[in-house]
Amino acid sequence: MLIDLLPNIVFTLLLFVGLGFFARNVGKIKDNINLGRVIDRTDNPKARWSNMARIALGQSKMVKRPIAGILHVVVYIGFILINIELLEIIVDGVLGTHRIFAPYLGGFYNVLIASFEILAALVLIAVIIFWCRRNVIRIQRFWKAEMKGWPKLDADIILYFEVVLMGLFLLMNGSDLAIQTNFPGAPHYAQAGAFPISQYLLPIFQNSSIDQLILIERTAWWMHILGILCFLNYLYYSKHLHILLAFPNTYFANLNAKGRFANNANVTAEVQLMLDPNADPYASSTDSEEVEKFGASDVMDLNKVQLLNAYTCTECGRCTSECPANQTGKKLSPRKVMMDTRDRLTEVGDNIKKNKGTFVADGKQLLGDYISHEELWACTSCNACVEACPVDIDPLSIIMDMRQYLVMEESAAPTDLNNMMSNIENNGAPWPFNQQDRANWAKEL
Repeated sequence: MLIDLLPNIVFTLLLFVGLGFFARNVGKIKDNINLGRVIDRTDNPKARWSNMARIALGQSKMVKRPIAGILHVVVYIGFILINIELLEIIVDGVLGTHRIFAPYLGGFYNVLIASFEILAALVLIAVIIFWCRRNVIRIQRFWKAEMKGWPKLDADIILYFEVVLMGLFLLMNGSDLAIQTNFPGAPHYAQAGAFPISQYLLPIFQNSSIDQLILIERTAWWMHILGILCFLNYLYYSKHLHILLAFPNTYFANLNAKGRFANNANVTAEVQLMLDPNADPYASSTDSEEVEKFGASDVMDLNKVQLLNAYTCTECGRCTSECPANQTGKKLSPRKVMMDTRDRLTEVGDNIKKNKGTFVADGKQLLGDYISHEELWACTSCNACVEACPVDIDPLSIIMDMRQYLVMEESAAPTDLNNMMSNIENNGAPWPFNQQDRANWAKEL
């Protein structure tokens, strides 16, 4: 009896181990995001739900580039719907049944399996096209400097994963169909499902015995579910975290107009004190009170949504391909800004975990060690990267916070910018002309 239950026990243990490892990694991501500053993005929930439904669920920004967009929608829908069958696989694995939903769904079960197979075939086609776009056509945005090494390999690994998973799914169904067709009434294999794609695999199995077919079907079944658990846990190390994080990322996105920059609350408070003749600047401060830092030099200075952005980045490169600074040959790549932020955040998180909850200075920071001054000052703040991102990531907010740190904490603005700020302070305008001479241009009119 125990021997008969052994596969079910092994499956259940593997399922719990896989899901437990995934939950642990999700916890690490959550802890790292919580290192950021608190920001209130709970306003206007109706607009936020709408934004999430339109962009994350509806893929509205993805399809602005039709070829990649439509292919992505195919993979996206296939990923969601085919995983419905995963529920049946899990139940079958735990209980030792086979196609347990078939008797309860009747003819609709055949429609579901047929739909899954058609989607699996479409996903295979889409993934092959994606691979060709990256490795044969070599679209430029996939071959930027920041994509060398692991980022490029990661993108290919995901594509290989999807090919293998869809192939195993169709092989599992094809061998199941061969058992139903060639050996009707075989124990454990009910007559269930419609197989419009895997039926073309039947000639491969025409000379196979029942034992051989069961071995093929069981092997494909086990490899398919184990592959899904491996894929699930690979997400933590991959850019494909956006599969999960796109939804909260679009919900907590900045809903303000793209050209509107947030005021720094500390600067606003200082100005209000200066303008209020009755204000006592020392009333609420003490000698021991720490002055809050202006801007950001490391990931702990960024807010939680910015750190969520970093983990959500798909590395698709649409932001960089739209960036006018990058197009003119400057070093700035908005995609690299997000990748660098994620890499530094992971490094800081590992540091804290290693040192039992305390960050031990490692002599590095996001500014300088990851993102250079040259990259930051190349930005024109045009918001093209924000507009282009298919999941509402905002690289510009990180760039502006780091610029603020350079200007207000280190006085490290470029010479031209320092001259402009001096002119505004002395002349009330960006130009080097005395206020008394500002109207001279109109004298001869």
